Amino acid sequence: MTDLKPSASQDSPFRDEFPELLVKVHGHDLVYLDNASSTLKPMAVLDAERNFYSTSYANVHRGVHHLSQMATEAYEDARRKVANFIVARSANEIVFTKGTTEAINLLANSWGTTFIGSGDEILVSAMEHHANLVPWQMLCQRSGATLQIVPLNDAGELDLQALDRMLSPRTKLVAMVWVSNILGTVNPVEDIVTKAHRVGAKVLVDAAQTIAHRPINIQSLGADFLCFSSHKMFGPTGIGVLYGRSEHLDLMPPWQGGGDMIREVEYSEATYADPPLRFEAGTPPIAQAIGLGAAIDCIERWSWQAIQSQEEALYTHLQEVLDHVPGLRRIGYAKDRVAVQSFLLGDAHPYDVGMLLDAMGIAVRTGHHCGQPLMKRLGIPGTVRASLSIYNTHQEIEYLGHSLHKVARMLGISS
Repeated sequence: MTDLKPSASQDSPFRDEFPELLVKVHGHDLVYLDNASSTLKPMAVLDAERNFYSTSYANVHRGVHHLSQMATEAYEDARRKVANFIVARSANEIVFTKGTTEAINLLANSWGTTFIGSGDEILVSAMEHHANLVPWQMLCQRSGATLQIVPLNDAGELDLQALDRMLSPRTKLVAMVWVSNILGTVNPVEDIVTKAHRVGAKVLVDAAQTIAHRPINIQSLGADFLCFSSHKMFGPTGIGVLYGRSEHLDLMPPWQGGGDMIREVEYSEATYADPPLRFEAGTPPIAQAIGLGAAIDCIERWSWQAIQSQEEALYTHLQEVLDHVPGLRRIGYAKDRVAVQSFLLGDAHPYDVGMLLDAMGIAVRTGHHCGQPLMKRLGIPGTVRASLSIYNTHQEIEYLGHSLHKVARMLGISS
């Protein structure tokens, strides 16, 4: 099979909504398997941003003219959509950021600087993305707090017994990824929240890899903070979300100064707006927020049942195909996981495998995936990562398997 022709007749009912799938790569139809890095955008999201810029663009919040009021309503409507999407108590608990990374840095520089000091401990897992590791390292260096790393077992699952031993009254924050971007592991965040709260710790959940795969009810989850990025859930780049319980946001100082985050300014001092505007200094990502709202509309129209059914069927097929590729070694064997699979092919460097697949029109991610400490823990230089989404098809998975067999032969890998 060398020619893939994306169409509504293929086994993804979502495929025709994504125009980029018609792109040719090196003469081949695009097979996009880099969804854990960033998902493609449906036409509804592209149209929402284009329509805003074409018909109702203006800056938000401060203008009294009609276009500004329209833009403000659209921007705040997107905030309400996010709140409803994760079942927050109020839209005021939704802070727009540039993405997950900025959301975590905001929390570290505002809440962390205020409430974490010398002798305190922050717990993260050994599978964290750099975005949920480096900001806490920096905070610990400033504050004198200690960063503790919860280890993993050989299957790539969190060592919950170690977590139990490490939690103590010194623990002020547990910052934990819900789904690993490398291993695909789904952590039992509900249990983690309960355990952390028993010792008085607050909990941040990094949901960047969860948001496109599973519904989130933040009230039943009980986490104090949660963050994610729009571009991983079919929305635009340049916008993400920090959810914070209102009682926490109210106590947090701003971390950037400028327009819109103020209540009143004198030459010598200023008072600050209530959350969430307190944390949104300057002109916000208006069009991107509107695009995020459109992405939420799409997910709700597609339904979680249909999304999860499609991904589960594709992932099962992917495992069957990979099991027959000579010399292929899967990385991560957690029982609870999403449709993400990292692997190595013989002794070949992941970059070489990725470049050869790219020549065949297949987009996969290669490298350390912003998880260098985990790669060192596993004793490998990096991985090839295939990550699936709703627009992928069984035909594409068969083509990936065919292509990996071809790559193995080219590299002299037989077993």
